[in-house]
Amino acid sequence: MLISDSNETVAALNVRARTKLLLEGRVDALHEVALHDGTRAAVGDTVITRRNDRRLYASRSWVRNGDRWAVIGRGRNGPVEVRRQSRRWGSTVLLPASYVAQHVERGYAITSHRAQGITTDTAHVVVAPSMPRENLYVAMTRGREANTAYVAVDRPDVAHVGLRPGDAAGATARSILCGILQHVGAELSAHETLAAEQDAWGSVAQLAAEYETLAAAAQHDRWASLVRASGLSPRQVLDVVHSDAFGPLSAELRRAEAHFVDVASLLPLVVAARGFEDAQDIAAVLRARVAAVVSRDTGAGRTRRAPMLVAGLIPRALGPMDAAMYQALIERANLIESRAAAVLDRAILAGEPWT
Repeated sequence: MLISDSNETVAALNVRARTKLLLEGRVDALHEVALHDGTRAAVGDTVITRRNDRRLYASRSWVRNGDRWAVIGRGRNGPVEVRRQSRRWGSTVLLPASYVAQHVERGYAITSHRAQGITTDTAHVVVAPSMPRENLYVAMTRGREANTAYVAVDRPDVAHVGLRPGDAAGATARSILCGILQHVGAELSAHETLAAEQDAWGSVAQLAAEYETLAAAAQHDRWASLVRASGLSPRQVLDVVHSDAFGPLSAELRRAEAHFVDVASLLPLVVAARGFEDAQDIAAVLRARVAAVVSRDTGAGRTRRAPMLVAGLIPRALGPMDAAMYQALIERANLIESRAAAVLDRAILAGEPWT
């Protein structure tokens, strides 16, 4: 899988990858179908679906946003038969012409944002100097067997200037990677925050969103493992992990853990509490059940321990995780608390009623 942080680079990589296959005769360019982004696909191509559709089943799992497929057949008037990527048999589905025209793209290359949660045999990442550290982490952890970075050194970036000891005068792959990995952004002092034109609440909101995104990526595999051990059937596990509600469920599990709830014991209990025969989205049902238990067990002063929250609002991401992601979360948490304190200082100086 090819990954980049830029939509333009992704588009170019998709063109180059397909051109190579065309020259090798591995794609039937004489019988193509139009995709929603203006490109075309044929038997032999790799495509990616961009919309969940529970009516379309491939083996034990329905078609989801972000799934990658090999095109193995084409019907009249636009339907396409596809097989899940890396599968040699089974896991096939016929995508209707209307779905193909509106929700299918070429899938040789994707952005690092869309790569989150996807696993492949090997990942090849095009790294530009402006790539955020968190995106680099996501991209470089998609491959089971290998992850390779290709660093672009021909485009200077003002965000990562300054040479490290031993670096050459020009930009090098090492200097760019060091810049990406170490660049966090200058932290504003309380005085600078008060004087800044940007509303400090907006800064806190942005940092909080970054924290939530990092936490979801850092804890994804752990929550997926707990779901697999919760007593759900294999098909139900797939539905939960690939559901749009898995993110909210993960956030609720993080909130539970921040309130000292043993989530490894909680999940099997909420799974066994009642069946899912009439559930349209098992992940959404689990989220609601976990939330109900946490509210019941932590409400009305039933626990004497203060929950582990960032700035008193955001549940901290706890438990085992990658060291780099843990450090990034700590940095964001510290920034959130310093910005929140600055907002309070400004409100006190202004005599805001709520202070």
